[in-house]
Amino acid sequence: VGGHWCYQSQKYKQPNCEDPREWHLTDASCKGNKQSPINIVTKNIIYDKNLKPLSFEGYDVKVSSKWSIENNGHTGKYFKVALSTPPKIGGGGLGRKYKAIEFHFHWGVQHMQQYLPGSEHSIDGEKQAMELHIVHIREDVSDITEAKKNADGIAVLAFFIKVEEENKNYATLINELENIKYTGQKAQMEPLPLSSLLPPEEDLGRYYRYEGSLTTPDCHEGVIWTVFEKPIELSISQISQFSTVYFDGKNLTNMVENFRPVQFLNERKVYWSSASILLPPAKVLMLVLMLTYILSSL
Repeated sequence: VGGHWCYQSQKYKQPNCEDPREWHLTDASCKGNKQSPINIVTKNIIYDKNLKPLSFEGYDVKVSSKWSIENNGHTGKYFKVALSTPPKIGGGGLGRKYKAIEFHFHWGVQHMQQYLPGSEHSIDGEKQAMELHIVHIREDVSDITEAKKNADGIAVLAFFIKVEEENKNYATLINELENIKYTGQKAQMEPLPLSSLLPPEEDLGRYYRYEGSLTTPDCHEGVIWTVFEKPIELSISQISQFSTVYFDGKNLTNMVENFRPVQFLNERKVYWSSASILLPPAKVLMLVLMLTYILSSL
């Protein structure tokens, strides 16, 4: 087998690396039946009334310990280490609480005057510019290795990022990319409340839920995915800053298109949290029926 795993965009400069089609050669689970990401087909989703809004604990807190940010050769990865009180999620049909351990991004590439999208998930075949993943593990385990021993050990929150106006909440984070240009570089940064990087909490009630895997080798299955409908908004110049880091230790290959292609859904179902769009028409119908009844009884 060739060298280390890589994305398709690295193959030209590193012909010996294993692109996504070859990941299963070293990690058999990359050919499993519950792989991520997926294309969410909205006409096939199943409404689940148990998928209430998630509860976010500590997401709006700015912790005192700094965040460690690292270029691990695959993505700008932000490890939140030594958090005395890691942010947690619960509710939303999860069945238990999960603590956040790190977050990272996947993105596309600037091409001429347009930006080719780089989100991992897609909805009805449409991708967005980027995708943010916040990785959580069960609150009763110590690390991701322990979490992988449980069928429900890992829960990932996924947010699409679309091209819009500048988002000032991302300025600190994007400025730090300068300090992790090359693989293996690490830096410390002032922590932010995690909620400041996300859409407003009132917009987080609408999401898709399915069982999947990690989207990088070892492609471990046993990941509960929550893919939010409401995207985060960044400007095109902010988004293009992510591509200024490199996949390697020299100025060889800009880190672009670091996403895994969509995987087969197989027998899985995708569930949806929100029946809210069904309610107003239903209420209108009730009113019409009541009026009809009243008028007919006059």
